[in-house]
Amino acid sequence: MNRLALFRSLVLLTLATLASPLMAYQTTSSQAQYPTQTAQTDSRRSQTQFASGQKMKVKGSILRRENDGFVMRSQNGSDMIVRLAGNTKIEEKKGNPFRGAKKFSPSNLLRGLTVEVEGRGDSSGALLADKVKFSDDALEVATSIDTQIVPVENRLGTAENRLSNAEQNAQRLSGQVEELGQVANLAKGGARAAQEAADAAIDGVTKTNDRISTLDDYEVKKDVAVAFKVGSSVLSTEAKGMLDEIATQAKNEHGFVIEVRGFASSDGSENLNRLLSQRRADGVIRYLAETHDIPLRRIILPFGYGEAAPVADNTTREGRKQNRRVEVKILVSRGLTTPVNVNRPISSNRQ
Repeated sequence: MNRLALFRSLVLLTLATLASPLMAYQTTSSQAQYPTQTAQTDSRRSQTQFASGQKMKVKGSILRRENDGFVMRSQNGSDMIVRLAGNTKIEEKKGNPFRGAKKFSPSNLLRGLTVEVEGRGDSSGALLADKVKFSDDALEVATSIDTQIVPVENRLGTAENRLSNAEQNAQRLSGQVEELGQVANLAKGGARAAQEAADAAIDGVTKTNDRISTLDDYEVKKDVAVAFKVGSSVLSTEAKGMLDEIATQAKNEHGFVIEVRGFASSDGSENLNRLLSQRRADGVIRYLAETHDIPLRRIILPFGYGEAAPVADNTTREGRKQNRRVEVKILVSRGLTTPVNVNRPISSNRQ
């Protein structure tokens, strides 16, 4: 029996040894010259690593810029690092074959830009780009996003700095109260007052920390869905009335921002619906800015989602009517509007 078991083990080991090169060959031969996604992905970071010298052609959106390139998210949801060299070509992805492609500079590679990158993997696991292509429409959308989100980021950064300074002041106050508590404990009847003051300071620090942690916690104060006709981005009288109510309420809020998202029904092509939904969102922004003097820094992420995220069935007339919309929301940051109230105890005087 022992010899038979040993013989079976040797046979299985031999088959496994022969199968490994075959599987490796099949994996290698199935890759094209420009595979859409053949690199290994780190599951913890969801970041694609490229083999050195491996040719790649990937599509995705730029998440952020770096000194010598950018980080992009591919269409399958994985992130990757793209490096730019001195000879990297940055040009238009044109639809007209009878004219030359426009040339662009690295400064045009904005956040949110949908790009197509051709290149090779380098020794660090990044993709060294030979060509970066994108369309004029994609650049227009990315420019709109970048011009709106940067002022909001700067404003939130200033608010965070102010709250951080308040936290530091509260911490210094807590330290001073602790020292006073030590001195008061040496005096008759001073321990109770010192403890109460220390508790009040700690309460102030805790509430300040809570306020900082809720800076990006937004509360929806009001939301409406503005409807549009088929193929149109013109605001109706009813739509303007709804936007008038949004603008009136927004001016009475503190620390508010307005989110604008455009959508389209399945009427027409997907690309035209994406552009149409962006024009609808832009029309809402223009009305709020020109008619009600809402500052553009108060409007975040105006974006057209095309046929994405339908709220009703696109196969019915009534469903398509509901999907031709722009969603407008008033958002208020809990951290900016919630005051820090510290309960200061009133100690009784004792003889």
